[in-house]
Amino acid sequence: MAEHANEETRPDSDLRDHLHQMESKVRKLRDGRNNHNEQAKRFADQRNGIQTQYSEHREKVDLAVAEVKVIRAEQNLHKERRNAIQAQIRDLIGQAKSQRGSKDEKKSASFEYNKLSSEVANMEKVFETRGGMSAKKEKETMNLLKVMRRRMKELEPEVKELQLIKVDLSNRDEAIATLKAKADEAHKQFVECLEKIKGMRKGLDELFAHRDFLKGEGDRFHKEFVACKEKADEVHAKITELMKEVNEARDKLKIAREERESWISDHNELVSKEMKTGAEDSKVADSMVEHLLSAGNLSFGGTMSGDRAGLGVKKGRSEKKQNMRRVNLVKRGRK
Repeated sequence: MAEHANEETRPDSDLRDHLHQMESKVRKLRDGRNNHNEQAKRFADQRNGIQTQYSEHREKVDLAVAEVKVIRAEQNLHKERRNAIQAQIRDLIGQAKSQRGSKDEKKSASFEYNKLSSEVANMEKVFETRGGMSAKKEKETMNLLKVMRRRMKELEPEVKELQLIKVDLSNRDEAIATLKAKADEAHKQFVECLEKIKGMRKGLDELFAHRDFLKGEGDRFHKEFVACKEKADEVHAKITELMKEVNEARDKLKIAREERESWISDHNELVSKEMKTGAEDSKVADSMVEHLLSAGNLSFGGTMSGDRAGLGVKKGRSEKKQNMRRVNLVKRGRK
């Protein structure tokens, strides 16, 4: 109770109370900041868990998409093959109608390749069966065959790439029928690939939907994490500003305490000096001697004026005691 009363009567009690209030506010702010950080950590853990699930699920999606891409590539291959065969058919039909196209008319690679192949075969057959050919004619025929074979070799990679059908143009109707059958087969394979992709569409949609859900949840938890961290940063900024005031108040209290301690130390030192005797301090002894000398109560030799009076008093008391002893002796003799 006494200490509490002393604290209330201190001149810096208001500053001390204000400091206690600010320190209490700082503690509350720190608790709030810690709560925001804990919430941010929980949201971060949830976000990280969702991101792990998202990564695992993404692998499933990538595998499914890769499978679809393979089927789609096969589908496109069948489509190109079908379209190329249909172009062959159109060329044959057009040739049948016009009997012979103009030299500038653009032909498909398959039509040109099949035409050259038929012409080379016919020329080789004529060259082998007919005799009596002049040397000049024979040379011209051989040169023409070389040119035609060279052109066929140039067209061969494109024909192989599209897996075009090599047909005998000597029988156009049969060639067209063969090409139609091959075109129908390629179209059937194209449709089968298309149906496979359609069958996989539902599973893909579910995979994509779950992927989007996980991504949304991860983004939501991340936003919550960022919001909590921002709140924690705001509270931390308030704590920093308040701690400046707290430190200023502490510095003022420290200065006041040091000033009080200095006052007490100076006072104690002064009292200690005033309470010293001549035996403890030579200055005090000199001051006392000087005072006694000036008052005439002390003479050199170490005796005071009252010392002789003291001796007389002592002697008087001794004579009185002797007289009393004599009276007592007379009384005893009478008896």
